[in-house]
Amino acid sequence: MISTDQLADVFVDVADTLVDDFDIVDFLHRLTDHAAAVSGAEAVGLLLADSRGQLRFMAASNETGKVLELFQLQNDEGPCMDCFATQQPVVNTDLATAGDRWPRFAPAARSAGFQSVHAFPMRLRDQTIGALNIFGKSDSFFQDDEVRIVQALADIATIGLLQERALAHAEALTEQLEGALNSRIIIEQAKGALAQLERTTPTDAFDMMRKRARADRRRLVDVAHEVISGVQPS
Repeated sequence: MISTDQLADVFVDVADTLVDDFDIVDFLHRLTDHAAAVSGAEAVGLLLADSRGQLRFMAASNETGKVLELFQLQNDEGPCMDCFATQQPVVNTDLATAGDRWPRFAPAARSAGFQSVHAFPMRLRDQTIGALNIFGKSDSFFQDDEVRIVQALADIATIGLLQERALAHAEALTEQLEGALNSRIIIEQAKGALAQLERTTPTDAFDMMRKRARADRRRLVDVAHEVISGVQPS
């Protein structure tokens, strides 16, 4: 199932984000996009823990992934929650038989058209800072080597977060993650405002902001502030 032809480009692209103007929000969205492309998943979502150790939504490959992640958070139930709690991957789960394990989440995911789910911890040694969730509309099955590949993508994201020079200590890590989560709120507000203004979808509005941020070599949150202030990206 894993597309090995795309792996080299994926790792090069992810490595290119680890520069001085590192943008955590864009970096994590790149990760969800890559995970979806490599695995052939219909949706990928990512949760990060805040300073209290509570998971919060951070990124998704599309709006469906976002909805599924938020549903898990609202119901305190699902593969990402289990993965984060145990620090172990949750793989090859058939949603048709997962009702006993997740009585609210499994039926909701199935009603959205999904049949399979996988979750991978974002961890470095004994520190877990989040989880990556992969949803499939077919009964997908990961072999052991494919599980290692997707886990490697999650590990790269974790290292990418922790490599920031400002994250040399745990206290700085907490502060940086809090800043990223707060930026996420601003970006979501801007995405909705721009979608309404341009009469387009939230996904297309978000792509517009990402393109402007990359073209101007600025952070997504700075572009989002402009959108909210009435300056739209072209």
